[in-house]
Amino acid sequence: MFDVNKVTQETIRWIQDWFAANGPDCNAVIGISGGKDSTVVAGLCAEALGKDRVIGVLMPNGVQPDIDDAKAVVDFLQIKHYVFNIHDAYQAMMQQMEVCGVQASKQTVINLPPRLRMATLYAVSQSMNGRVANTCNLSEDWVGYSTRYGDAAGDFSPLGGLTVQEVRAVGKHLGLPITLVEKTPSDGLSGMSDEDKLGFTYAALDRYIREGVCEDETIKARIDRLHEGNLFKLKPIPAYFPAKELL
Repeated sequence: MFDVNKVTQETIRWIQDWFAANGPDCNAVIGISGGKDSTVVAGLCAEALGKDRVIGVLMPNGVQPDIDDAKAVVDFLQIKHYVFNIHDAYQAMMQQMEVCGVQASKQTVINLPPRLRMATLYAVSQSMNGRVANTCNLSEDWVGYSTRYGDAAGDFSPLGGLTVQEVRAVGKHLGLPITLVEKTPSDGLSGMSDEDKLGFTYAALDRYIREGVCEDETIKARIDRLHEGNLFKLKPIPAYFPAKELL
């Protein structure tokens, strides 16, 4: 049985311990999208470190229809925040690809903005004595629903061991705005929800992760295929080490 109170308090202590070991005077730098994950991470960091040590970074790509949700997060938590519009950087890169004769694939178009956002977070972090928060949750990581070196990057990951349902429970326990905690996850590009694109609900995925139960064999097979095909995203970069006799 998920003990939301105990897990919330342990996560807060984990953040405190991590910062004590990896930057006692550092700030938590968080990309704020207005979705549940960045909202909950920001709330946890504010509880763990105090709101004065949490920096929110809003990063629209041109016009972001739900930017008001991101603003609502930083206003609710009363944390320092900045708005960096990545549109010009994104357009410049796409234009350079065209100039170089490289045809941008669909995956490039989808994944370039998250990678530019992560580069932005590290620029802010290194300029403001920060540590970058990863905001991915266990459910997304399980099926590879993240961008390598984009939102999948970061220095510490408070939600990496929590499913979507558990993240929502923590958000409610923290008293964060319910509209943000329960907001339907989407990529903001396709007009589809994450669940529509994945082909199954997070509730079904979370049950499979925690209980090993998935009554729909087609969905089970799809989850297994996505999990196995994306495990590389969670592993360290493979490195070749020559045998000692060769050195």
